[in-house]
Amino acid sequence: MLRTLILGGTTFDHIVTLPELPAPRPQTIHRAPFHEGTGSTGAGKALALTKLGLPTTLYSAVGDDAYGRRIVADLAAQGVRGRYVLDPAGTERHINLMDARGQRISLFITQASPALAYDHAEVMGLLQASECVVLNIVSYCQPLIPLLRNYPHPIWTDLHDYDGHNPYHEPFIAAAQYIHLSSDNLPDHRPVMQRLRAAGKRLVVCTHGAAGATLLTATGQWLEQAAVPAPVVVDSNGAGDNFFAGFLYGFLRQEPAQKCLQYGALCGSWCVGAPGLVAPHLTSPRLEEAWQQHFGNL
Repeated sequence: MLRTLILGGTTFDHIVTLPELPAPRPQTIHRAPFHEGTGSTGAGKALALTKLGLPTTLYSAVGDDAYGRRIVADLAAQGVRGRYVLDPAGTERHINLMDARGQRISLFITQASPALAYDHAEVMGLLQASECVVLNIVSYCQPLIPLLRNYPHPIWTDLHDYDGHNPYHEPFIAAAQYIHLSSDNLPDHRPVMQRLRAAGKRLVVCTHGAAGATLLTATGQWLEQAAVPAPVVVDSNGAGDNFFAGFLYGFLRQEPAQKCLQYGALCGSWCVGAPGLVAPHLTSPRLEEAWQQHFGNL
């Protein structure tokens, strides 16, 4: 199986769960269950891909602090192969307010440094040992983009809630041939997807949460995929990264695009129904079994 290198994306998150997101007025909330642990888009993708049996390396930043050490130990305990650069600003931390429907307000209470003291030889070695790169839209990853200029294998990026215009995303878009994004800030997502295709992208996938996902191929073919309903919403953090991982799992196995979408829908649904960034039962055999149950007779 091809080895994937994930660039960027580890935080320590404090997840507060409420029946509904707080109204914009002064108030006291007397009961706010919470849990805390590893977060962010690189960790979510690396965990899901590792559980699916894909050789994966995560290259990311942590601080020389208790939060960073907990992230490194947590990911290692779950089998993730990680290489880390120290951030003098400390480990990035978020507070995520969640409601019963999985909606979220994210508060970045500390932020990673925009540039770090990279060992370029180490990064180049990781690139040479990989056959696929996932470039996350983390600020400290932008200085690594020039190292990808002659990379001979697929480069993916996840634009998250891109609005179609934000210049921050442009270097990441330019570096990648394969694009994931969500329609959270795109009332009309198809024109943006068409523009990305016209710019030479080989594949564009747009997720819509509980409304499913849309794919546009390099040849102009549109595909739609309904979401797989989760029996219960426990924690929606990581759902998009699990969808991404399920899709990439299928892509690297050279499965048809519709089947890749179906893998993504299953992985995203499982993540929503479990605490943490990934469902504990996620494995390649379980995914294949679930695919047969849900889609095998279509």
